Amino acid sequence: MPKVDLLYFPSCPNIPAAREQLTRAFAALDLPAKWTEVDVSAEDAAEQVRGYGSPTILVDGKDVMGEPPSDGSTCRVYVASDLRGAPPLDVLVAALGAAEHACLCGVFSN
Repeated sequence: MPKVDLLYFPSCPNIPAAREQLTRAFAALDLPAKWTEVDVSAEDAAEQVRGYGSPTILVDGKDVMGEPPSDGSTCRVYVASDLRGAPPLDVLVAALGAAEHACLCGVFSN
């Protein structure tokens, strides 16, 4: 199962859209919808998640849109998305599917 993180700031209005898109992506792959939510503005947030905009979705530690963290925290805009405020469904499905395939290949190659 891929490790999925939803990075956000508490004041972000797009968190519900990101959750909905994640749920849709997991359903498209017939996988259980499971992810961790991380407040990047929290004092105890790991250094590697700081600088990502809100919302950002990481699959196995990589931004699904291929963007690196920036110098400051900003709101994310997903121009080509089918759901305003969230990454495009096809991008999420591709990232989850590739990660799931990599997980399965690792299991069967031992």
